[in-house]
Amino acid sequence: MSETVSLDLLDQTAGEIVAALAAREVGALELADAAIARIEARDGPINAVVVRDFERARQAARAADAALARGERRPLLGLPMTVKESNEVEGLPSTWGSPAFSGWVAEKDAVAVARLKAAGAVILGKTNVPPFLADWQSTNPVYGRTKNPWDLGLSPGGSSGGSAAALAAGMTPLEFGSDIGGSIRVPAAFCGVYGHKPSYGLIPTRGHSPPGLDGGPIALACVGPLARCAADLDLALGVTAGPEPEEAVGYALNLRGPRHAELADYRVFVLDRHPAVATDSEVAGAVQALAGKLDAFGCQVTRGSDLLPDLAAQHAIYMALVGAAMSRGSPGGTTLNAHEWMNLLDAQVAYRRHWARFFEDFDVVVAPTFGTVAYPHVDEPDNSKRVLMIDGQPTPYFAQLGWPGLALLPNLPATAFPAGFTRGGLPIGLQAIGPYLEDRTTIAFAGLLEREFGGFKAPPPLV
Repeated sequence: MSETVSLDLLDQTAGEIVAALAAREVGALELADAAIARIEARDGPINAVVVRDFERARQAARAADAALARGERRPLLGLPMTVKESNEVEGLPSTWGSPAFSGWVAEKDAVAVARLKAAGAVILGKTNVPPFLADWQSTNPVYGRTKNPWDLGLSPGGSSGGSAAALAAGMTPLEFGSDIGGSIRVPAAFCGVYGHKPSYGLIPTRGHSPPGLDGGPIALACVGPLARCAADLDLALGVTAGPEPEEAVGYALNLRGPRHAELADYRVFVLDRHPAVATDSEVAGAVQALAGKLDAFGCQVTRGSDLLPDLAAQHAIYMALVGAAMSRGSPGGTTLNAHEWMNLLDAQVAYRRHWARFFEDFDVVVAPTFGTVAYPHVDEPDNSKRVLMIDGQPTPYFAQLGWPGLALLPNLPATAFPAGFTRGGLPIGLQAIGPYLEDRTTIAFAGLLEREFGGFKAPPPLV
């Protein structure tokens, strides 16, 4: 197989690459070498793949070639990929972007990483994050700044910013990130790729916590895939979802398929404004443009309903919960007394039930992923002083938690997908939110949009 063919394959979907490997159109080692060469050629100005494990990747690729030669077939057998730095990979550092954890090396794989490897994935390395995963940028004092491949002066998003940048730049066909405040979906939107925040608890988060902690799951926090097409999200979900090993003794996952096979059958609720957050007119316009297409396509499109929860009240509960959840392992964390915490959990349950009733009448909600597209890098260290310019007006930076938080408090699945470009040529990303544990509905909906209206487009080469 020629080097050119190997490099061309890297621009295909993960599913297509796995099929080519199974058909012996390319070898796993050859493909890993091509992926490594591409990272070395492209990552310099972007700085996305900050932990590199190329020699062990080559060993894993040789083992994959041997397995393929024996006739073995696994969902990701021989596929080169990267994972977010905060996912523990045996023998590799996991700093969460903080010098406090420099030198900390994982002794075992996170559960999700172990499942990716068991499915045959070849882990090339790890991608960049902000400190403590607490920003929609990916800049930290350990690894430096990751830049957006669409414009190096802009953020690629965070906290899975290195993940999305590496995908968009063609350095990996599949990625695995995490989301507690939009950390999968915002980078996907900023870089023009796909990302899926699973239903809470669907994919085990063990091995994705601040270094040295190994206890219960963190409230709201999820781990999940990013990709360049919707089908690859489902592929990765299929190999990582399911109960923890000790729980699998008594529980088995039985995810239902998507609610509909055809786009015209979907009942779509359209939401382009949020009472707690400003939204750029081009982002809101992309929601309405898609709503118009869906209406013309035959979907049942609704723009208002008494069934919709009070979004401002829901956001207040989310902010209290996420503040406490994010504080663990970080200096100056939020504290709550036990009764305050239990009251928040009670409120969360109430919103989960409210959304369950909502999704009896609707299949998906289409909404912005974030209130604006990729923005210039922000170096202001005082979070309270940070602002984002939206339609020419300064707005509080972290108020933007409103859009990602929409799906997080009620534990709902949400799939981010490309939805066109601004007049200035930057990607616009939207999200499809669906019923709890019906992840395949939002992923399939994104896939149908991709089929009918187009999906990922690669950024122009950097000069």
